[in-house]
Amino acid sequence: MSKLILASLTVAALCASTAAIAEPVKVPIDSGEKGTVYVAPNVQPTETSAYTKGATIGVERPDGSGTYIGTDTSTPRPTYSVGASTGGDVSLTGGVSSDGKANNGVKAGVTIKY
Repeated sequence: MSKLILASLTVAALCASTAAIAEPVKVPIDSGEKGTVYVAPNVQPTETSAYTKGATIGVERPDGSGTYIGTDTSTPRPTYSVGASTGGDVSLTGGVSSDGKANNGVKAGVTIKY
């Protein structure tokens, strides 16, 4: 029985750490009844300091919907991205990114709140 509990705790910790890595840090700039405007800097740490290599600016509304636009300059060619998501219990997410040459991508997803 204790092996089952240990395995469950290990899976829960792994899922929690993966979720923490995937979500960028969003710093609120302005907030009101229509939603929150935020910036999510792309921070690159070093041994003694940290610096930014681009950022994402977005809007999150109270219903969970939102939009974003951003740039990432951590690669030799800057990558630009834009996307949006719907709100509610089942949220659809879509976005595109490109460096204007060879690095192009489309992403889509579904988030289910429970």
